Amino acid sequence: MEPLPYLLDLAGAFVFALSGAVAGVRRGLDVFGVLVLSFVAANAGGIMRDLLIGAVPPAAIDDWRYLGVSLVAGIVTFCFPAAIIRRWNPLLVFDAAGLALFAVTGAHKALASGLNPVMATLLGMLTGIGGGVARDVLLAEIPVVLRADLYAVAALAGAATVVIANILQLPAGAAALVGAALCFALRVLAIRYGWRLPVARAGEQQSGDVS
Repeated sequence: MEPLPYLLDLAGAFVFALSGAVAGVRRGLDVFGVLVLSFVAANAGGIMRDLLIGAVPPAAIDDWRYLGVSLVAGIVTFCFPAAIIRRWNPLLVFDAAGLALFAVTGAHKALASGLNPVMATLLGMLTGIGGGVARDVLLAEIPVVLRADLYAVAALAGAATVVIANILQLPAGAAALVGAALCFALRVLAIRYGWRLPVARAGEQQSGDVS
């Protein structure tokens, strides 16, 4: 991977690891449980991406730096939870940052492997949401992508920015930064103002229904 996308990928792993560690601390897990959540949240999306495009072994397993940033994030959060959990809902902020960074790096790596623009966009989204889904499943929660305000849509917007820039032959580094900023901004604004897609509602039971 090129230097900037690689650094963004590691940054995404770190902030997603923080989100996993924060979730583990809030659930009262022991140090091993916090570190497991850190690693899973940081790397599940990237592992799925690499397996789907045939980049084996996945970078999260082949490159020790991914494990390193995951463990550092988990240990820091476990040892100094008050320093991490200090401001307004840090779990959502870390999650939004990880979503943004992984969406653009996932799309970039998919394009580099020869995928068409539509599939590269979808794979970027999958890379972004994968870590959060795995984290929530381990905590026996409904994954945030199924219930949150503009989660997958924000990832699609970030990934699409990278893909469109590639089609127009614009600088890849600038496109990645713009895409990540767009995804992060959409996610944070959706949290702030409650923007969301239509929610399914069960129909009201008819009073004359036969049992």
